[in-house]
Amino acid sequence: MIEAFEGYKTAVFAKDVEAFLSLYDKDVRVFDLWGDWFSEGIEALRKGVTGWFGSLGTDTVAASFGNIQTTVSGDLAMATAFTTYRGLSAEGKELRSMQNRLTWGLQRRNGVWKIIHEHTSAPVDPETTKAILKP
Repeated sequence: MIEAFEGYKTAVFAKDVEAFLSLYDKDVRVFDLWGDWFSEGIEALRKGVTGWFGSLGTDTVAASFGNIQTTVSGDLAMATAFTTYRGLSAEGKELRSMQNRLTWGLQRRNGVWKIIHEHTSAPVDPETTKAILKP
């Protein structure tokens, strides 16, 4: 299951939509931090990821994960982590960064772990009601 984290980082940095989507089940349900309240199915995810990667122009995104915790029971698993996204210029200069919290529900099918549910979040400042994207 840890290979899902490595595959995610590689696909995001390469802006490879198909590699990214290969990590997810065709019926995935996503509760994302951005935009839609939720999405269901690989085609809805494809739309969001294509828009994200396309919006980057010549920039890239380096994703990293910290404090990964996993629980596996048979062919089902849960994983949680803190995710950092660093926007990089074509020359490799850091332009911006943000962090959020990630939870994945995964299912092993034919020996391969697929993400069947993804939930990203950030705490909200009670005074400003804005998301806190850096701890």
